[in-house]
Amino acid sequence: MKTLLLLIPLLLVTASAAADARRGKQLHDSHCMKCHDTGVYSRSNRFVRSPDALRAQVDRCGLNAGARWSDTDIQDVVDYLDQAFYHFGSGQAAP
Repeated sequence: MKTLLLLIPLLLVTASAAADARRGKQLHDSHCMKCHDTGVYSRSNRFVRSPDALRAQVDRCGLNAGARWSDTDIQDVVDYLDQAFYHFGSGQAAP
C-alpha cells in the first residue's frame, strides 16, 4: 500500500506531462508545420543541441509564425519536441 501511495504522484505528473505534450503537438502542427516539416528536427546539422536552445528556438519560430503563444504554450511545444525528437530527457527546459 505504501508503494502505491508513492507511485500516485509520479503517475499524476506523468499523465500531466503527456497531456502537455499532446497539446504541444497540436500547437506545433497548426503553426510550425506551415513553414517546415519535422525533418528539421532530425537532420545532422540541426541547430538545437540543448533544452534551453530548444526553448529559444520554439519561442523564435512562434514569433516568426505570428503565433501568440503564452509561456505555457511554448513549454508544451518544447515538451512535445523533446519527447518526439530531441530526447534531452530534462522534463522541462528552463523558462
